[in-house]
Amino acid sequence: MQVGVVTQLRRYPVKSMGGEIIESLSLGSGGMPGDRAWAIRDEKEGGIRGAKKFAALMSCSARYAEEPAVEGSSPAEITLPDGSNFATGVDDAGERISKFLDHPVTLWPLLPADAIDHYRRGAPPSDDMEQDLRAMFGRLPEEPLPDLSVFPPELFEYDTPPGTYFDAYPLLMMTQSSLDTMQARAPESRFDVRRFRPNFVIGETPADSEFPERDWCGGRLRIGDAVIAVEIECPRCVMTTHGLEELPKDPQLMRALVREADGNLGVYAKVETPGRVRVGDPVELL
Repeated sequence: MQVGVVTQLRRYPVKSMGGEIIESLSLGSGGMPGDRAWAIRDEKEGGIRGAKKFAALMSCSARYAEEPAVEGSSPAEITLPDGSNFATGVDDAGERISKFLDHPVTLWPLLPADAIDHYRRGAPPSDDMEQDLRAMFGRLPEEPLPDLSVFPPELFEYDTPPGTYFDAYPLLMMTQSSLDTMQARAPESRFDVRRFRPNFVIGETPADSEFPERDWCGGRLRIGDAVIAVEIECPRCVMTTHGLEELPKDPQLMRALVREADGNLGVYAKVETPGRVRVGDPVELL
């Protein structure tokens, strides 16, 4: 059954930085080649970090000059808000980003999954776990926290699944219908796709569904030559409220997400059958 059409494909070479829009690519078993292939490591408190801690990372961007390799971390170009740019492989990349963030960090390519100390969680901000989780997910004291039991169990020990820099799963998918639903229900905020950092944006979904991708969880999608297994809804974090480019900081956006969508928007997925996908491909629920 056709449930939509691919309207955008988005890839993010550096975790938490802006990325690039592409017309087609070949999905591998680990997701989009080159997606989240680089990440920042906190050299003061340890751990792989993104915009949950360093909000300014979202004002940076990264792109590939050439199509990245299927595995590993191909060279990418980073652009800072002042327009300066440099390659990920230059010796002072970490120093430049540290100066921009005013915090000591290093820039890392992907390491093998058995490099577990690299992926192990850094020191928590405080001894109050609930307070830390509320800060991470942008939730007020009276708002429920996400159900953490839905996440892969290794995330309780590691910042990202070892061998990757994904938050949880290789792919994040969302429909234009869900964005439009939230925009209609919370017109005071701007539900711009850039805030939510999906890999796939799906349009032309059934008109009678306000959040169509919810119905895909536990199912499989055929897109182009690939088959994708949809895992869970995506609990949104404080990153969605950060300002970037012309979009202002907006904590009320999270209030609306909690009120209207249980704090979720989009779905996490993984590749079951690798293959070529393109903008314009129909999305079939198998």
